[in-house]
Amino acid sequence: MQKKENFPYIHRDISWLSFNYRVLQEAKDPAVPLLERLKFLAIYSSNLDEFFRVRVANNRNLVRVSRKTRQQLDFEPKVVLKEILKIVNSQQVEFSDIFENQIIPQLRKHRILLKRRLQLGRKQRQFVTEFFNDHMLPFVQPVLLVKKKIYPFLNNASLYLTVFMADKEDGSQHYAIVKIPSEHLPRFIKLPSLKGRMELIMLDDIVRHCLSAMFPGYNILDTYSIKLTRDAELYIDDEYSGDLISKIRDSLTKRQVGPPSRFVYDREMPQELLQFLIETFNLKKEDLLVEGRYHNNFDFFNFPDFGLEQLKNKPLPALPYHALEDTHGFFATLRERDHLLYPPYHSYESVIRFFEEAAKDPLVTHIKVTQYRVARKSRIMNALVQAVKAGKQVFVFIEVKARFDEAANLAWGDELEKAGVKVAYSLPGVKVHAKMALIRRQEEGGLKFYTYLSTGNFHEGTAKIYCDFGLFTADERLTEEVNEMFDFLETHHLPLTAFQHLFVGQFNLRSNLERLIDREIKNAQNGKPAGIILK
Repeated sequence: MQKKENFPYIHRDISWLSFNYRVLQEAKDPAVPLLERLKFLAIYSSNLDEFFRVRVANNRNLVRVSRKTRQQLDFEPKVVLKEILKIVNSQQVEFSDIFENQIIPQLRKHRILLKRRLQLGRKQRQFVTEFFNDHMLPFVQPVLLVKKKIYPFLNNASLYLTVFMADKEDGSQHYAIVKIPSEHLPRFIKLPSLKGRMELIMLDDIVRHCLSAMFPGYNILDTYSIKLTRDAELYIDDEYSGDLISKIRDSLTKRQVGPPSRFVYDREMPQELLQFLIETFNLKKEDLLVEGRYHNNFDFFNFPDFGLEQLKNKPLPALPYHALEDTHGFFATLRERDHLLYPPYHSYESVIRFFEEAAKDPLVTHIKVTQYRVARKSRIMNALVQAVKAGKQVFVFIEVKARFDEAANLAWGDELEKAGVKVAYSLPGVKVHAKMALIRRQEEGGLKFYTYLSTGNFHEGTAKIYCDFGLFTADERLTEEVNEMFDFLETHHLPLTAFQHLFVGQFNLRSNLERLIDREIKNAQNGKPAGIILK
């Protein structure tokens, strides 16, 4: 792809597709344990779903802006969109091949069988019918589609079956739609099986099995799965005026009814039915994306393992960081030297203890922290509440524009404020992505600051999965600048002196990064050792 000035580069969204394809390659690799390969299919699908809700939706909005605005861009949004769809379509074909022709046969070798409705035995058919009546019937919402008269609303990311059927009396052909209730029930249901066999059926195929009961006056001719993903952008008209938090709250209620960003359909669907759905749901050509028989494949995260641990990666327990986890004087240990953690290979317990020790330490007067994403049940947030109860001053800056965690962050903000924590929220026009905490302690020699700086969120759950660095330090060169950073977040007063040791967005981050990159370029040109490592 070329920029407008014919400078060769890879557009950020095209580049991201290459990253996600690397995930798909893990699913393709026979050296990866079988059930882990299913997880990689799930990761690939989950990533792609968010990509369409955010990045593709953004490119489509750029297509709609005025010509004058588009001329200011250094790329053509239409060209990028076309390339995205081409690449994703190709990857989806490969995804289906990996699942159907590689993973399914391998599962069968281990006596794990994923059955379709026509493969069910008598007892299994009876089980499936009873399961449908007992657990699924209230959720399926069958609707007969009538051209230009009935326009059902498709919930964001929900699964549906479109049904092609014929009237039993006059033979006239009709279409219908039925919801697959995967948000209410597990996607994979264990079937009664012979000893030594582990048989499953997907919710989709249970619905298919029971369609005749839902449409008794019709012969079911065929079914095809569909899913609509909606634009996830909040579209806050003006972040610089009015109450930003109220605007975000209002926008969150509209997210689930946003415009389409992707309409996924079964590649076996006939063109006539596809055209009918395009007209019924007011879709455009660029909304359409072909997939296989099943969608929402991130449900593979919950594929039953049947206790077959040999088909998974061997557990790799986090290593305790003994210097901080075992010490009887936590802050005295931090005064001695810096400590670098590397979760998830290191235990996250030291970070949690940082806050829990501060909450109960009578010498601690202030705790300050930024929140981008946190766990639903968080010992760190609970420690902040306990700190307030112990009489300490606690300040939390909450970035409510953290994508898909906006509602959770608002909820935590409400809870913290009720407990007495001083809470500040997003700055207009920017995201505060820093992960930092500062503790102020009144010691014999005077005030002492301790800080924790990290590439990862204060989230006990993701700390077990994502690779991040976390630095504990009492180095005054860093703690003073972290303190200045919190002063800015709390008061919005600009720092009186320039940051010398921290690279801070909106202040010196870009200029310093460019300076360091130029230095490495110069070193390389002069034959000196050169390289760049970024996290």
